[in-house]
Amino acid sequence: MKAVPFRRLGLAAGAALAIVAGMAVPGSAHHSTAMFDWGSEARIEHMTVERWVWTNPHTFIYARDENNQRWAFEGMSPNHLSRAGWSRRTLAPGEEITVGYYPLRDGRRGGFNVRVFKADGTEMLQLPSAM
Repeated sequence: MKAVPFRRLGLAAGAALAIVAGMAVPGSAHHSTAMFDWGSEARIEHMTVERWVWTNPHTFIYARDENNQRWAFEGMSPNHLSRAGWSRRTLAPGEEITVGYYPLRDGRRGGFNVRVFKADGTEMLQLPSAM
């Protein structure tokens, strides 16, 4: 039996470890929608956009209501939204919007963003209309 150089063994072990670690990441990046009251759309008018976060794996809208309470709305990925007409410039801080969302089941201020109505009447959908 021929001896395997220690250096080659270390590289093989490192590559195997990187593969195993890479396989674990996709599973941890996604979660269930069980935290939202899926299918029961609520709406809030006169929201003021505080921040529009265009990042993977999900976008976020942080906004304040008329009572200055902060809300957070999770949305689809930038990849999905760009195909639906959204961009990183769709919403701007200070902009007034109406938000349609599936509320969080635990009662916190927020949920999953379904649609946004802009001040000019434009409706921006997050989910396909068949959902």
